[in-house]
Amino acid sequence: MSVNDAHAFAFSLAATLMVAIVIFQAGDGSLSVVPAAEYDGDDADIVHEIDPFAP
Repeated sequence: MSVNDAHAFAFSLAATLMVAIVIFQAGDGSLSVVPAAEYDGDDADIVHEIDPFAP
């Protein structure tokens, strides 16, 4: 997934689910998106976190 696609998907998920979303880089270099509560990987792999409640 490209950076632009990952951000668009993450913003859509955050707005729909109203939960914090994490964009992270997997070991093979690809980007993925998951709710923050379900992310159990290394903090260094996080590219961006989107919180729908942040000002």
